Order: sequence, then structure tokens, then C-alpha cells
Amino acid sequence: MAWPNIFQRGTLFSRFSHHHVVVFLLTFFSYSLLHASRKTFSNVKVSISKQWTPSAFNKSINLPVEIWSSNHLFPSAEEATLFLGTLDTIFLFSYAVGLFISGIVGDRLNLRWVLSFGMCSSALVVFVFGTVTEWLHFYNKGLYCCLWIVNGLLQSTGWPCVVAVMGNWFGKAGRGVVFGLWSACASVGNILGACLASSVLQYGYEYAFLVTAAVQFAGGIIIFFGLLVSPEEIGLPGIEAEENFEEDSHRPLINDAENEDEYEPNYSIQEGSTITQVKAISFYQACCLPGVIPYSLAYACLKLVNYSFFFWLPFYLSNNFGWKEAEADKLSIWYDVGGIIGGTLQGFISDVLQKRAPVLALSLLLAVGSLVGYSRSPNDKSINALLMAVTGFFIGGPSNMISSAISADLGRQELIQGSSEALATVTGIVDGTGSIGAAVGQYLVSLIQDNLGWIWVFYFFILMTSCTILFISPLIVRETCYLMQRRQAHVLSE
Repeated sequence: MAWPNIFQRGTLFSRFSHHHVVVFLLTFFSYSLLHASRKTFSNVKVSISKQWTPSAFNKSINLPVEIWSSNHLFPSAEEATLFLGTLDTIFLFSYAVGLFISGIVGDRLNLRWVLSFGMCSSALVVFVFGTVTEWLHFYNKGLYCCLWIVNGLLQSTGWPCVVAVMGNWFGKAGRGVVFGLWSACASVGNILGACLASSVLQYGYEYAFLVTAAVQFAGGIIIFFGLLVSPEEIGLPGIEAEENFEEDSHRPLINDAENEDEYEPNYSIQEGSTITQVKAISFYQACCLPGVIPYSLAYACLKLVNYSFFFWLPFYLSNNFGWKEAEADKLSIWYDVGGIIGGTLQGFISDVLQKRAPVLALSLLLAVGSLVGYSRSPNDKSINALLMAVTGFFIGGPSNMISSAISADLGRQELIQGSSEALATVTGIVDGTGSIGAAVGQYLVSLIQDNLGWIWVFYFFILMTSCTILFISPLIVRETCYLMQRRQAHVLSE
């Protein structure tokens, strides 16, 4: 038995047409634009806080005190900041609920329509939230909360749709490395949002929202007219048809069979020349698919840690080391860099092994050590950046894998007979559960930090990382045993 090779029958990238490249780029930048608008809100919080407080706390404008006394939202900047944090939590919870709904909708409607609608509608909500309200000088807490709930629901259409489209175009062979590169879209969106906001922030925070919303709306229009949801739309063979000709790549990476040697690989959605039309599976059926619940619970713990770094890392650097806010923002990029490299490299290794769980397990075990090391980082920016990149490699990498490549694997396992009508639903379940964990985590991190200090926050991260391993431990054991058996069989055959 030969060791699996993802490059058999030609190199991995030689099998991709220009359509694959266009789909990769369109889905990549569509989700980057959605993330850019979230990052814009984070980048202008200081300006918003000043605008919502009285002139006694606001030196950036020249308005009489009596005007602010009757129109301001909050008596102090501290209360304004607290409300901004509340908006973050509201957004994450509505985003999580929306993911469960958007996945189901995406499997029943045209993915291009759903994604384009979500991008354009979210852009309009962001425009009203940050630009129109400021132009009209209309400040209302209830309105802000309602708009941000709607924005969370609309933004949730993004991830299930783009993962489903990518899953339609890219098969299991090479999916890990392709999705590893592609999952950098969130990090690129963060950088893009920061650049767009900083370029116009001098004119007022409302223009940061205006520019981001305009770019996102334009992206939604391009998606509507340019995105191909599947190869079948232009007469190309689908992923299932291509994989039926592969000798090893059709063995699923997610398999619940107790004895994998008894698994019959020659499944197909075709009988003769007739293609069986498979309806979209229900939410309950998607939850019952092998691996969906374990990976969803694991991702809830891991996304909690990953998003805590996203929301709190610049604040931690400024608060703990006394570094300037601008320097802390720039330094925090190294966490994203580590995550991009980690997701790509770990995805490639999992493609070679044709198993994901063992790669995740090793990375998460090393993540525990990296968290211990980073929590004890000295007051040195170079060392801190290095430890931060290593931590991003071992935490951000697995997070990217679960949310993209593994979600696509789960939505295309043999029990669905290769149907693509489960991809968005499964992705919504996994990412939705993860977002609930992330939303809860933001409150817990602030609570632990206020009462016990930052070192206990890192202990909490270590606990959540360990829980991630625990939830997928049955999959780790089964897939590791399979790899050992396959290796033994290979040695005996020689």
C-alpha cells in the first residue's frame, strides 16, 4: 500500500482552471470585505466614544455645553465604552443565531443570491449606523442596538455561503492546503478595514463607515454578476464526478465507520445515466452527521480563544506593557500572520495524511505550551511578536482548518451521497456554535481580567484549548489508530 499522495495524477494546482482561480478570489475578497466592516467599527471606537459624551469629556468638537447636555448619550467616556462593548456582544450573538439560519437558507436558495444580498444589505445597515446617524446628529441607543442586531444577522450569510461555494469547486484532494490559504480572508479583511478606516478617519469617523460600506456594496454587486456557484453552472463536471476517478482521494476525511477497511468507496449519486436529485437535508439531520457535534463544540472553545486574541490583544499589549495604542495595533498583526501560515501548513499536512484530527491534536497540544510561553513574554517587542506569531500558528491555524476545510469535509461525507445540499447548513452549525462560544468568551475575559488579572486569562485560554482537544478526542484516537494500521500495512507489504 503506497503512502497517500495528494499530487497523484498531476500536480495539485495543474488541475485548476481559471474558473477555480476566479471563484477563489471572489469568495476570498467577499468575506474579506465583510470582515473589513467589523474591523472598521473596532478601529473608530475611540472617536465614537468621544462623540457620544458631553463636551466636558469631548475636546474634538466645538459645541456649546447646553447642546451636549440635552443630546449626549452618556455622561462619561467610560459608560460610552461599556456600551460599545455591549454592541460587540450583541453583534456576536445575533451573528451566531444568523449562522444557523443562513446555512439552512443557503442550501435551499442560490448561494450567489444569498451572499450578494447579505453583503449589500449589511453595507446599507453599516452606512445608516455610522454615517447617516452622524450626519443627522441622531444618537439613540435603541436604534444602535437594533441596527447592530440586523447587521449581525446579515453578515452571517457570508461564511456558510463562501465555504459552500468553495466546497463545490475544490475536492478533498488538496482541500486542506487550498482552504488553508483561502481562510486567510478574515485576516486580510482585518488589515483592509484598518487601512480604509485610517485613510479617512481624519475627516470624521462617519467617513470610515461610508468608505467601508461603499466598497462592500460594490463587492456585493460584483458577486451577484460574477460568482459561479458550482462547475455544473457552466457545464463542467462536479466534484463528485471528478473524485470517482481518483483511487484514494474519494475516501472521506470524516468517516464514522468503526472499521474503515470495510468502507465501500464506490459510492455515487449517479445510477446509470440518471442523476439523483438530493434535497437539502434538515437542520436535525445535519447535526446528526458524524463529526458535526464534536467539531462544533470543539470550535466553540477554540473560537473563544481565537476571538479573544482578536478583540483583546491590542488592549492587553497597551495595558500590560504600557505600549502606545498605535504600536500595539501594528504588533497584533503578527498573530494573524502566524494563523495564516499555520492554517496553510497544517492543511497541507492533513492532505498528505488524509486525516485532520491528528494534525489538530498535535497543534493544539503545542498551543498550550505557546500560551504558557506568551503569558510570560518579557517587555520586548521583538520577542513578544515572535511568541505572538507562534501562538497564532498553533491556535489560529486549527481555527481556520475547522471553520473551512473540516466544515467542507463534514458537509460532503458519504452518508449524504456527495450532495452539496448540506455544505452551508453544516458550516452554519459549526461556525454558529463557535460564535456563541466567542460571544460568551468576551464577557468572561473581561470578568476574569478585572477580578484576577491577565495571567488568569491565559489560564482560562489553556483550559479552553484543552477542552477543544477533549471534544474531538474520539476522532483523534480513531484516526490515529487508522494511520498506524495503514503504516504497518505499508511496512509489511515491503
